[in-house]
Amino acid sequence: MAKQITADPGWELYRSFLAVLTEGSLSAAARSLGLTQPTIGRHVDALEQAVGFALFTRSQHGFMPTEAALSLQPYAESLASTTAALMRAASAHGGKDASVRGTVRITASEVVGAEILPPILVKLKRTHPELVVELALSNRVEDLLRREADIAVRMLRPTQEVLVTRRAGAIELGFHAHKDYLAQHGTPKNMDQLTEHTLVGFDKETAFVRNAARDVAIMRRSHFSLRTDSDLAQLAMIRAGYGIGICQVPLARRNRDLVRLLPKQFSMQLDTWVTMHEDLRNSARVSVTFDALVEGLQEYIAS
Repeated sequence: MAKQITADPGWELYRSFLAVLTEGSLSAAARSLGLTQPTIGRHVDALEQAVGFALFTRSQHGFMPTEAALSLQPYAESLASTTAALMRAASAHGGKDASVRGTVRITASEVVGAEILPPILVKLKRTHPELVVELALSNRVEDLLRREADIAVRMLRPTQEVLVTRRAGAIELGFHAHKDYLAQHGTPKNMDQLTEHTLVGFDKETAFVRNAARDVAIMRRSHFSLRTDSDLAQLAMIRAGYGIGICQVPLARRNRDLVRLLPKQFSMQLDTWVTMHEDLRNSARVSVTFDALVEGLQEYIAS
């Protein structure tokens, strides 16, 4: 019979448990949370005592989670997301009628967050200096339903009814190369000639890549001379003159040294959406940021 838990373990115990689960050791978990290693150890021991079973197997190689620990992981992650969302909401000191202040967490892809959002957020900060922004840059789709972020900039339309969604427009993608690369290796005149060039592309296939490959045979992993799943790394290699790759047309126009190739033979449209949970409609900090992102992305696409 499972042990009856008579008292709820404090959130700090779950936080330390999740940190050890993620980092793999007490020392790494302590560094990530800004606590001492003995404190993390006491938290793990206390949680194990509270739940009545071992959460980790201790060894010289670190802490290995038990099956029971892994079963608790999604709940601990949900607690962490909820706590973070609560603190962001509390930082605003009010709702719709409050001044625009507090923390807003935005999730976006690497390229969008590093290359497109900065001028948009600078403009937003000038208008609302008390606003604090957290940027979670990843190609992983973070879960707005679990409040991992307040606002998401996504390249696909969410289908959940509880999400508020605005389409910013379609970003055009095209083949580009640095002028120095073309001066050295020549300019391809058609799609078939691309196979004679150094191509920059993905390492692991995604749903987006699979869809693209159906229409464009060159979009296959075997054709790429440099493979990386980091969009920022791909962009950096194209800018450096390593080879030919796909990047956003409005972004490439900012660099006079980048040349678009075969625009009539290859063009893709990347639908762009800004999304938030409907419960955040009346939050001044979130709604103002949401509108600024939509407007800024529309201006970027129009460029």
